[in-house]
Amino acid sequence: MEKAVLRATVDRLVSDGYSRMTIGDIAADAGVTRPTVYRRWSNKHDLVVDALDFNFQQERDRHPIGPLEELPPVEALRQALRHASPFGPTGRGMTVIGNVLSEAERTPGLIELMREHALEPRQKPLIDTLRRLAAQGVLREGVDAELVADMMIGSYYASYMRHGKREPELGDRVVEMVWRLVGAEG
Repeated sequence: MEKAVLRATVDRLVSDGYSRMTIGDIAADAGVTRPTVYRRWSNKHDLVVDALDFNFQQERDRHPIGPLEELPPVEALRQALRHASPFGPTGRGMTVIGNVLSEAERTPGLIELMREHALEPRQKPLIDTLRRLAAQGVLREGVDAELVADMMIGSYYASYMRHGKREPELGDRVVEMVWRLVGAEG
């Protein structure tokens, strides 16, 4: 029952957005009653927190990133950027992020929730990889790992806005270009 409710919550977050999704719709989608949902979660916010945690843990379990330290530098960056993609393995992440951004003024805590439970865990391996490569001297001196990671991840948003769709090879193209700019061999 709990997993069905959590899956239904993520589905509703994607389809309806936070402010339009209702506990009643989530309960109906999960095949349970509203009181059943309220016995476990006292409000929509708490339910969304648990649903996002559940969803992203499932993604990590189904698509583990693996030990990036064992890969050659460029391949490590490719894998880390794939992991950081705002689309996520299911392809629905960009929609969830868009829905959360549209709620920023009405529900300010939602962005922090998304940052903590979804974005930071995805971005951390990319930032850590850039820091490790910089410490190993594989990157040009003075490279700001967080700024480069933001630029790399930001390319997904810019491309999506420009083209209106996901570009499957974008991450590889971004890593190639970034490597030319920040790789120690220049």
